[in-house]
Amino acid sequence: MTLGFSKNRRREKLRQEAFPDDWLRILERNVAFYGRLTPEDRRELQGHILVFVAEKEFEGCGGLEITDEMRVTIAAQACILLLHRETGCYPGLRTVLVYPGTYVAHTRRTHEDGVVSEGPEARLGEAWRHGPVVLAWDEVASDATDIRDGRNVVFHEFAHKLDEEDGAENGIPALPRRSMYLAWGRVLGREYERLRRDAARGRPTVLDEYGAEDMAEFFAVATECFFTKPLPLRRRHPELYAELAEFYRQDPAGAADPQAPA
Repeated sequence: MTLGFSKNRRREKLRQEAFPDDWLRILERNVAFYGRLTPEDRRELQGHILVFVAEKEFEGCGGLEITDEMRVTIAAQACILLLHRETGCYPGLRTVLVYPGTYVAHTRRTHEDGVVSEGPEARLGEAWRHGPVVLAWDEVASDATDIRDGRNVVFHEFAHKLDEEDGAENGIPALPRRSMYLAWGRVLGREYERLRRDAARGRPTVLDEYGAEDMAEFFAVATECFFTKPLPLRRRHPELYAELAEFYRQDPAGAADPQAPA
């Protein structure tokens, strides 16, 4: 109880600090999503960024030297997922590892037929369970400035960190109310199966086909799409959009096109 109270006081004190002018310029230059936020949401996001940067360690990999531009650009996108929600600042995360670009990781996969494959794999990001988030800086920077292509490696990997907060990576994060779980499971389960069928048949989809891998990847892909292609997602998958809007307590489709019908 005392430790939790002390942490909350420290975070509240951080949020009250003046947001550095050079960090603000980074947000305005690098993070296109920031421009869509209301003044109130911008102030809230700045507070989250101050806490995130103070609490998380950033480590450069492959010879990369970490700069404030990297810290703020990554933190801003990660903290967009925290807006309006009563939640901690990614409690299971201590370190963000950043490579200059695409990196190679050794992977081990068990396929549906039981066959296990191992080998090197080029990656843009990954989230280790109860461990660090790993990101490729060039992809982070590109995604931050283009918010309409349906891709955002920070949104994707930090959605995984939200997913693990209840102890399991299964596409069901810790929802704010028990009453939400039934509808969440029904809607996301149905949409996941729909994506699997569409991917198997080669049908075009709003959601990235990578979401057909499993429910955890589906939630991460759906999160990317919710924030970067909100209008097509709301039009073609209205129930999925509604579940994500209730969880994230945001309406990016309305922000993208205030005249569009709800």
